[in-house]
Amino acid sequence: MRAVDLIRRKRDSAELSRDEILFLINSYTCGDIPDYQMSAWLMAAVCRGLTRAEIAALTEAMLHSGRVLDLSGLPGKKVDKHSTGGVGDKTSLVLAPIVAACGLFVPMISGRGLGHSGGTLDKLESIPGFNVNLSLDDFRRVLEACGCALIGQTAEIAPADKKIYALRDVTGTVESPGLICSSIMSKKLAEGINALVLDVKTGSGAFMKRPEDASNLAELMVETGARIGTRVVALITDMDQPLGRAVGNALEVVEALDVLAGGGPPDVRELCLELSAWMLYLGERVASVAEGKTLGAEQIATGRARDKFAEIIRLQGGDPAIMDNPGRLPRAQNTFEVVSPADGYVSAMRCEQLGRACVALGGGREKKDDAIDSAVGLIVHGKTGDAVRRGDPLCSLHYNSPARLAEARHLVETAYCIAPQPPLGRPLIQHIIGA
Repeated sequence: MRAVDLIRRKRDSAELSRDEILFLINSYTCGDIPDYQMSAWLMAAVCRGLTRAEIAALTEAMLHSGRVLDLSGLPGKKVDKHSTGGVGDKTSLVLAPIVAACGLFVPMISGRGLGHSGGTLDKLESIPGFNVNLSLDDFRRVLEACGCALIGQTAEIAPADKKIYALRDVTGTVESPGLICSSIMSKKLAEGINALVLDVKTGSGAFMKRPEDASNLAELMVETGARIGTRVVALITDMDQPLGRAVGNALEVVEALDVLAGGGPPDVRELCLELSAWMLYLGERVASVAEGKTLGAEQIATGRARDKFAEIIRLQGGDPAIMDNPGRLPRAQNTFEVVSPADGYVSAMRCEQLGRACVALGGGREKKDDAIDSAVGLIVHGKTGDAVRRGDPLCSLHYNSPARLAEARHLVETAYCIAPQPPLGRPLIQHIIGA
């Protein structure tokens, strides 16, 4: 087989066989196929789509490109959560300690920012000293000690996905249900988990803009989980505006700490409790989702979830003093206020532009090897439905480089729509698949 032939076949809408996909993935993983050929194949897959058989073969190839963990020796259910990516989504930092505090194991292997969306690893690395690059032995040690560990992909876990994930981020090949499904499911199933809860975003700030596309992706992932023998439930959630008010790595850590302390934005609290409730239910810790929400809320009210997060930080080499002193996190040197140009209501937000503004400030990657500025980002003051007066602050830009401000400012200013009447509301949790 030759890579160029597989590129042509997918370009011409042919269905690749399982053996052809295995050849493509294995050859790219070991370096026999260069980035430019894999980029071409990925673009063909985005433009022509992937069949269910191709998605299954791609997931299998990436899953078995490395090691599949065996956590059966740990005395309890292993449950994880994954989000398809959005703007201001810091839920993993809250729900992982909640669920671990309830006695389940949360072996969370996460990703970095992808396109305009933030990544859990980048947020965690804004905590001084926090090590997301644990070996699998250390990963298991932390998991055994406190019930939760949060790391990035190691060389052993789905190495094909790790290489392809970084490539998709910088080649405009993110928005493909098949590629997203195989990426998520390959590394999640490699964790050796019993159950998985998916947060599938839809709206202007999501990769799946239309609800029907989000539902299709959710169904693909639930079906893939069932085929492998893992319980999967997918929540379709709103991403027409940022989740919470903070966008940017260190800023989002601060907001997550607020939620763990019993405060924080209501939408972040609501979604974290709903997702953690489903994790507790699928992990057979509770008899119903309602009981799971009550138990999760208790972990916040009693401080047990907060203590668990401090324990995770300490065991992974981070500075647990941030729990009481968030000022130890990186801070930007400058701020700029974007204000409302008129009286009225925030009728809509071009949410993806807000994510792109954070990237423009240095909070995300435009090239595969770009460094992240953990301190920069946005604080959103005006959200959809809010009444505003001319001159009221809509969004604060936290920045270090004046040269980066102009583009970010333009993206934020043109992201807001101000109208005379308030818009119709959208539910945060739209529906659930696989329940």
